[in-house]
This record gives sequence, C-alpha cells and structure tokens, in this order.
Amino acid sequence: MRWRKRAAPKARSSAGDPVDTWDEWAERTRQLDGWEWEYEGYDPREERLREALCTLSNGYFATRGAAPEASASPAHYPGTYAAGLYNRLTSSLAGRRLPHEEIVNLPNWLPLRFRIHPDEGPAGEWFNPDQHPEGLLRYRQVLDLKRGVLTRWVRYRDPHGRHLGITQSRLVSMADPHLAALRTEFSAEDWSGGIEVESMIDGLVGNTGVARYRDLASHHLTRMGTGGEDPDVVWLRCRTGTSDVRIVLAARTRTWPEQPPESVHTRLADYQVGQRVTLPLTPEEPVAVEKVVALYTSRDRAISGPLPAALDAVRTAPDFDGLLTGHAAAWARLWRRADLEVPGEPGHVLRVHMFHVLQTLSPHSADLDVGVPARGLHGEAYRGHVFWDELFVLPYLNLHFPELSRALMGYRHRRLPAALRAAVAAGREGAMYPWQSGSDGREETPEVHLNPRSGRWLPDNSRLQHHVGSAVAYNVWRYGQATGDTEFTHTKGAEMLTQIARFWAALAEFDQSEGRYRIRGVVGPDEYHEGYPDAERAGLDDNAYTNVMASWTLARAAELTRTLPASRRRELADAIGMVDGEPERWEEVSRRLRVPFHEGVISQFDGYGELEELDWECYRRRYGDIRRLDRLLESEGDSVNRYQASKQADVLMLGYLLPPGELTEQFARMGYELTEEQWRCTVDYYLRRTSHGSTLSGVVHAWVLAQARHADAWDHVKEALASDVADVQGGTTAEGIHLGAMAGTLDLVQRGLTGLRSREGALWLDPSPLPQLQEFGFSLRHLGVGLRLRMKPGQLWIGVPPWEEGSVRVVLADRTVEIAPGEDTLLALPER
Repeated sequence: MRWRKRAAPKARSSAGDPVDTWDEWAERTRQLDGWEWEYEGYDPREERLREALCTLSNGYFATRGAAPEASASPAHYPGTYAAGLYNRLTSSLAGRRLPHEEIVNLPNWLPLRFRIHPDEGPAGEWFNPDQHPEGLLRYRQVLDLKRGVLTRWVRYRDPHGRHLGITQSRLVSMADPHLAALRTEFSAEDWSGGIEVESMIDGLVGNTGVARYRDLASHHLTRMGTGGEDPDVVWLRCRTGTSDVRIVLAARTRTWPEQPPESVHTRLADYQVGQRVTLPLTPEEPVAVEKVVALYTSRDRAISGPLPAALDAVRTAPDFDGLLTGHAAAWARLWRRADLEVPGEPGHVLRVHMFHVLQTLSPHSADLDVGVPARGLHGEAYRGHVFWDELFVLPYLNLHFPELSRALMGYRHRRLPAALRAAVAAGREGAMYPWQSGSDGREETPEVHLNPRSGRWLPDNSRLQHHVGSAVAYNVWRYGQATGDTEFTHTKGAEMLTQIARFWAALAEFDQSEGRYRIRGVVGPDEYHEGYPDAERAGLDDNAYTNVMASWTLARAAELTRTLPASRRRELADAIGMVDGEPERWEEVSRRLRVPFHEGVISQFDGYGELEELDWECYRRRYGDIRRLDRLLESEGDSVNRYQASKQADVLMLGYLLPPGELTEQFARMGYELTEEQWRCTVDYYLRRTSHGSTLSGVVHAWVLAQARHADAWDHVKEALASDVADVQGGTTAEGIHLGAMAGTLDLVQRGLTGLRSREGALWLDPSPLPQLQEFGFSLRHLGVGLRLRMKPGQLWIGVPPWEEGSVRVVLADRTVEIAPGEDTLLALPER
C-alpha cells in the first residue's frame, strides 16, 4: 500500500492522480491479509511516514521503522526512544533563554550496511537506495501485526549489472523488554565472491526529527564510551546531560555460516562501535547476519549496573528464531485480551491502531513510571510529552488491561505534589496539573511556538488548558466504575479527584450580577482561541467544556466523600487536609457554575457568539487544506481569535464524555435545561464551524454524530480511521503517530457504537450502530469478569465464558439480564 503526502481535500496516488483517501486505501488493501500492513516500492518522499507507522515497540523502548543502512536525512529519521526517558536543555531563542525537556533519541542500534565484493570485477559501493534508486528492482515492506515483525524484501542490481537479494526482518521483543534483533539474509543471483557487512551502534544522534524544533538545542547525550567483549559483542554507553541517566546498548553480531574470529574486525570510536566481516557468497549458498541488541539504563530495577546487565543479556540471548518464538507468544496473549473483529477495510485499520496502542502501552509499561505520550514512542513531535490523551486511551484499556490503566494513573499520582505546588504558585488551592507533562510533573508547555508558515515565533498560551485536571479526574472515576477497584479509587484516586476539585472551587469566582460562579482566563480544547480579539491578557471566560467538566468533577468529589467508608474518609481527610464544610462548598460551586448560551445553543465560551463569521469557502478555495486555520490567518496578519472557528471539538467534547442521559442530568444539576433539540442544534452549529485541525476531532465528531444518528457520522469515522495511515494532517504522522486518535477509534467501536458504560455494578448498553458498520465483535472485562459481545443488524449477543467465576448484569433499554458463566443471550435491539 502506498500513501502520499497530499493537499486536502484530495490525496494523490502513487501515479499522482487525485483520489479519495479512504477509497484509495480500501482498494489497495482489499486483497491483503488483515494481519499485514504492506508498502510496495520505494519512495523517499514517503519514508518518514512509513518509518513512523512501522515503528516496533514493547512498551519499554521503541525503534522507528527506518532502513538499517539509512542515517538521518530529509528522507529518513532513525530513532530509538525509551519510555519516559527525558532530558532538559536550554536554548537561546527569540531574545530569551528557554528551558525545554524532550524524550531522548538514543544511540541508533540499527546500522547495518553492506557492499558486493565479487571474485571478478570491481567492488561495489555501500548499498544506498537513495543514491541508486534505478537499481531497486523490488522493494517491499510488510509489518506483521500478529507477531510484531517488520520484514523487508529487496532485489537490487548494482551499477555493474550484478543482482543481489536481501531479506531483512526485525523485532523489538515483547517477551524480554530489553532485547531487539535484526536478521539479514543475502543471496547472489549471477555472481560469486563476498558480501562485506558492517554492523554498528551509532551514538552520533540528536533530537532533530521535527523541523520546527531545529532552532532548539538538540544534543542530549554525553560522556560516550565504547568497547568490545568476546569476538562478537560490542557496546556503547553514554549519559543524558541533565537528567544524568546512564544508557548502555550492547550488540551481538553473528553470521551463518559462522566465520573465524580473526576475520571479524572490531571498529572502536568515541561515538560509534561496530564490527565488519566479509562473507563468501555464491548463487547456491545464501548467507545471513544476525544482530541481537540489549538496551539498559540506570533507571532499571534488579541490575547491578546497565553495562553488565546489557552484556549478560546479549551473551545469553537466543538467536533470532528463538527470540521470535517468545516474542510471538507474548503478542498472542495480548491479542487474545484485546480481541476486536470488524469486517472489511475498517477492521484492517483498527487492527493497525490496536497494534500501536498495545506496543506503546504494553504490560511492560505497568512496571515503569510513564504516562500516555501523545505521539506514542514513534517520534519527537510534542517532545514526547504527556497531554490529556489518556482521556481517549484509558477508557479503552479499562476494559482490557485494567492493571495498565491503574499504573498509568500512578504516573499522575506521583506528580500530584508538583500539581499542588503549581497551584500554590498560581495563588490557588488544590492540584493544577500541567497541560504538558514530562519527567517530574512541572509545566512543560513551551513559552513560544513556531508558525512554520510565517516563520514567526509566537506566544504559546496553551498552558491555560486547565481542563486537563478534569481529564485526570474523569479517568479515575471511570476506572473505578469499570473495575470496582476501590483500593485505588478510595486512596490514590480519591486524593487526585478531591485535590482537582479543590482547585476548581478555588478558581471559580462568584459573580453577584449573574448569581453564578465563573471561571475566567482559561483555554478550552479548541486551542485556536487563546484570548479575546485585541485583548492584552490571554485566556477566555466561562469556557463551556471547562465549566461543565469542572462541575462534574466537583460533584464526583462531593459524592465520593459522602459514600466513602468512615475509615477511608478519615484517611482521605488526613491525607489532603480536608476542612469542615469543604465537600459542601464543592457541591455548591458544582451546581452554580455558569454555562453561556447564544442563539439557543451552548456557547463555546462567553462572547463566542459575538465573534465574526468566517468565509469558510473563501479560505478553502484559497488554501485547499485549512485544518491549521490558525497558522494561515496568522501568516496573513490576522488572528483566529476574531472568528467563530474551532480547531477541534470543544463543546461537543461534552457529548463524547457524557452519554445523552447523563449530559442532560449534568446540565439539570447546574440549573440549565438541555433538550435533545438544543443539543442537536449545538452539534450542527459547531459542525459547520470546525476545521478539524486535530486528529482527535474526527474521533469525537464520529462518536457524537453516531449517537445522534446523524447522516455525517460515517464521514467522520472514515476521517478518524485514515488520520494516521493517510497522514491527513499533511506530514505530522511522520513525526509520531497520534495515540489518542488511534485508541479513540477502538473505543468508538467498543463503547461509542454500543453505548456501553459501567454503572451501578452493571453493564449498560444503548447501541447506535451505523448503517456502514452494524456487525462487529469484541471481548472485554467488566468488574473482573471476561465476556464476549457481538453486534449484528437488530441483534446483540453477549456471552460469558465457562471458566469465569462471576456473572454479568446487562441493562439494555428497559430490560435487565443476568448472564452466568457458560451462558449467553441474544437480545433484540430497540428501535430508535
């Protein structure tokens, strides 16, 4: 399959003809196995995108799908990242000194290059498809999703007419999180002689994968050292400059047939280490080179040090086939727990999304101090930071890997002290979580950001997105409902939830003229609007999403303190220093927060309806792709703050997080009536005024429109599914996949189309299947019990396996059924 960077609204096929992105994808994958993701042919313009989508990871570390012979260039970007491994640098930019923390691009373990040494004729050059593309007679890459293996087949004719075949496979072990391997097999077609192979570890790397960050300091690694151990093992060690994490990579390179030790030449340099060997090659006898690599850092547990641990690991590691056996078995266990069956092309893309979610946040992640990185471990976009994307990821994980959800919330709890300090520094009480988080929980949002269209560095006010705290609270509550894990929700979860509520209560100011509490000076999920037109201060007043979710958080905190067992309540009060009357204060603010309206719809923020209308068609004609409308307007000397234009779902996020009945109840407890007609008008209003400049926008709109049985729902489903595989944002996926959007599409099927939610100890269902997607099935866990669910037109089948120990109570419309282990039931769907 081939994708091309495109200008909206049409993509361009490999032949350059404009085509619809979804139809192009569907046609090219119709005959493919649903477990394979394939690229045919070589196109340097697509390589960085393919490298991101072919990244292999095990939750501990990841390596982009770059060719082993490639170095960083406009066409390629090798990158290896350890989860949660950050370093801080300071850059001089725009007349100020700016500290910034980034996930660190680690030494590159992939390098393996080769060249022909024939018995007769001149020696060949090192293989490089960018220098001799005319010699590529075949170039095919396949990502095996079932086993987590990336394989490349190359047939190459060198400038002297000699043909060489290369088959190359790699894995990043899901069985042993410290190991990775690369196997390369060479075959000569019409010549005899030797193939010279050089296997290296390269420490000459930096964080240079995102063009708009290139004015920032980028070299995080220091104190390099290299060495050789045994005839076939080399190592490289280094440290991060500020965080002072020691990093070691050790590589074992072996050949088949095995070569005598004296024929292997070890090359040592300060920043690179490797081995070079020449293997005899004839048309009758292929040869192979296997490279096994171990990565350890000083943050790892149960080791005496990263260097001896890495050396011991590569010395005792099995060969590639042995590693593959354990690796494939580990992936099989993951797929059993995350089973999702959706027919046709949508199912194929969903499987790709699931693969990247499972390998970014794997069971190995549960042992680490890591959050949910917005761009996975697939590149350096957003500097590897943690935003609010867990809001889209954890609801999916809750129903498959609840222990992982709990561990990821532990990342937030360990940074609760930093959130408390941030609130104090802002003159508030409670916990003010940062919009961008990294190693220690301080605010990592940059002070300025670059508009690549205008070349200007502009103030970045997105740190005012305090609604990230409500996202943390939401995940705590939903996790408790899905799992019944009171040990967490009554302790660490309760601490976070109540401290976030305390912050909202402190931020809310009572307005006598309105008779309501107001929250001023914030930025909502839209992100385009950071202030009022021509205002001196940044921030907006009464962002509807922020206020409603603040009210929801305050209500949940008050409810929790009322329902906690007495002993737990005392422990919580001691832990957070709760004073008498505080829960009552939360309840009061929750009920009296202001929500603005205009023209009968919910206002995105106070004054939104007074902004100018944008001539959308004019800008579409002028630019084609207007997803990043903010950058276009700024480059013209204008500001998106002047217009009723949203980057992504803002008000409509309420319909994503709260089911229709719960949303109506939430508005009622705040003293507002929200009818079904009002909500439908609100949806239509913002649908016409949204540019979808975020991949999350397609997910949210698909979800909300599906529940409303809106005719446009399927278009947004397709947009969400294609967002990364078609790179609909025009180049962003090459810098890292969008993990929230990928998980969001999975949850769209799992909860959005079924109306599934955990409530009152039961599984509640309110299906709203799409005409184009009415038949699918998946497994999940609810309150510790596994079950299987299948949707068919007009029917819903649910079964509990016989090995489960508990039953499941299911509520559908006005029916309640109890399904015991070994039983199943078929329910007719109510008409809507």
